[in-house]
Amino acid sequence: MAQTKWRVTVDTDLCIGSGGCVLRAPEGFELDAARQSCPRHAVLGASDEVLDAAENCPVEAITIVEEGSGAAVFPPAD
Repeated sequence: MAQTKWRVTVDTDLCIGSGGCVLRAPEGFELDAARQSCPRHAVLGASDEVLDAAENCPVEAITIVEEGSGAAVFPPAD
């Protein structure tokens, strides 16, 4: 069975560069030259660390959807 893949995006208009996502999921996020978060890859393997980073972003700048289906992972669909 194939591992679930996520498409992770960061809204740079919201990101304040706290770096919490990099500390929680260094394999998934890095800070760019402007000190804004960006995913290390366009598609990431589903992981508790990446989800934790999104859930704990102080400005809710991280969005995660399932690759292929587009189903919302975070924030959850209402």
